[in-house]
Amino acid sequence: MTFTALILELDAGEADRLSDTLLEAGALSVSGDVAPPGTPEETSFLAESDGIAAWPRLKLMALCRRDDDPEQLLSRACVAAGIAAPAYEMRSVADEDWVKKSQDQFAPIRVSARLWVVPSWHVPPDPNAINLVLDPGLAFGTGCHPSTRLCLEWLERTVAGGETVLDYGCGSGILAIAALKLGARRAVGVDIDANAVSAARANAVRNGVGGQFFEPPVPHRLSADLVVANILANPLKVLAPLLASHCVRGGRLALSGILAPQAKEVEECYAAWIAFGPPILAEEWACLSGVRF
Repeated sequence: MTFTALILELDAGEADRLSDTLLEAGALSVSGDVAPPGTPEETSFLAESDGIAAWPRLKLMALCRRDDDPEQLLSRACVAAGIAAPAYEMRSVADEDWVKKSQDQFAPIRVSARLWVVPSWHVPPDPNAINLVLDPGLAFGTGCHPSTRLCLEWLERTVAGGETVLDYGCGSGILAIAALKLGARRAVGVDIDANAVSAARANAVRNGVGGQFFEPPVPHRLSADLVVANILANPLKVLAPLLASHCVRGGRLALSGILAPQAKEVEECYAAWIAFGPPILAEEWACLSGVRF
């Protein structure tokens, strides 16, 4: 299989926001770089800043599935980041290059004192912890994005044991699998991407849990004690009636993949069903959580 790399150059502040929204929009990985090594610009920058201060412009490479229409993916990411679409070029990347790039990016991530996300090609640093062993494959969800960590932290605080959990936009299955390993009785994951559903099912087996994963629609009459959706602000607004309908009265709902300035408008779309607490923030991202009334 051949993938497409989007190569972009833009201001450092915009690059930081766009990296996040590219991943949320479906990019498989995003890497950043400054001036090519050995250039006069790089030498001058390092001499003035000791390599610590922010480089004024950065080059990003976003790896995408060719079938995902990389140009449309970039357009969606720019809208979500609130920036104009930058100039870009596209290059083909062979499958074997993608596997190596993907594995080189991901190391075990400590979410909390008892919860780790561990890529399947690594040995768990703490074998006594709750280890979420993942191979993301072609699905989003490795635990490295702030919005995913916010959801994992919410699940750790909220799962008491015995719940039914709905993970909408499940990607690699990380949140559904975490819920089960934290003590939930049942977890159902839904994703529009068939690759994500396949990856989530494989990851559930890898973790020894019995999660159920489907493409939409949500299984008929599913009533969940906990509903979690880590997507993007615009689809979360559209999905408000659906997600609320699957959350039992008195149940809890968490939404992430939301830039902090977007939190209020997303919250307003759920006001008829959910009483939210204050948002929890990580970097530029917000997690909204509340109770179904």
